[in-house]
Amino acid sequence: MKEKEKRIESKTSRTAEFNCMVRAASFYEKRPQYKSDDYIATKMIPKFFLPVVKIGIIRNLFWNRFFPPGMYEYVIARTKFIDSIFKKAVLSEFDQIVIFGAGFDSRGIRFDDLNQKTMIFELDAPVTQEAKINQLKKRGIEINPHIIFVSMDFNKELIEERLTESGFNSKQKSLFILEGLIFYLTSEAVDKTFRVINTLAGKGSEVVFDYIYSSVLRGENLYYGESEVFKGVEKENEPWCFGIEKGEIESFLTKRNLRLIRNLDSEELEKEFFKDDQGNNIARINGTHCIAYAQKM
Repeated sequence: MKEKEKRIESKTSRTAEFNCMVRAASFYEKRPQYKSDDYIATKMIPKFFLPVVKIGIIRNLFWNRFFPPGMYEYVIARTKFIDSIFKKAVLSEFDQIVIFGAGFDSRGIRFDDLNQKTMIFELDAPVTQEAKINQLKKRGIEINPHIIFVSMDFNKELIEERLTESGFNSKQKSLFILEGLIFYLTSEAVDKTFRVINTLAGKGSEVVFDYIYSSVLRGENLYYGESEVFKGVEKENEPWCFGIEKGEIESFLTKRNLRLIRNLDSEELEKEFFKDDQGNNIARINGTHCIAYAQKM
């Protein structure tokens, strides 16, 4: 029986589009906990969609109607956390940053004023990457020469070959960003990706990625917003394939020659990004995801 074609093989990634919409909406937020600075995302979405992200009442109705509970908040928190890691790497003059499954990410442009020497490699499926480049050009957004686009299929092509062909130097200090990616890969592709990172990462290199719990794939429905988000990704033909058992992230990393720096679950993300001035949580984050930040041993 012929395997069903995944959406990203012929169309732009729906999750990449969703992430871009969330970042654009967050830019227009008045609430400080929700507010972000991704002005590039506002230029990447269709113009007819701007009222949905700009007008508060419409924006809130849209998220509540069409998206799983807590995912708007999760993407905002994830974006802010990885922004902080990206900026730290640039200010620390990491030699390279590799963004796996970059989608419509704009960090290479947004933080260009901080970047003195860091080369940024953006990896993604050809269709999504081409759509991004075309939209940047259409909106007159300059693509900085230190941003290198590398199109590839993570399940079929060799990452090390594509990166090396594009000028990546494996002896240098690098940050690897896998945002919204590994749960879409097969177990074999995840292992291959981390083997490549271990091979390519120079001394002091770091990696940040988010993951889902294995129990989500088993349909155990243990977390806030779990059933709704799982149904959503299945509907869009971008199914989740890989998870990590709760409590086993350190073991997962150690086996891959990585040392855990931080692991943020939904509760930690709520504490860090969604507290008011009195220290009270103002929002709940979808409980299916965690973010891991680690360094090569």
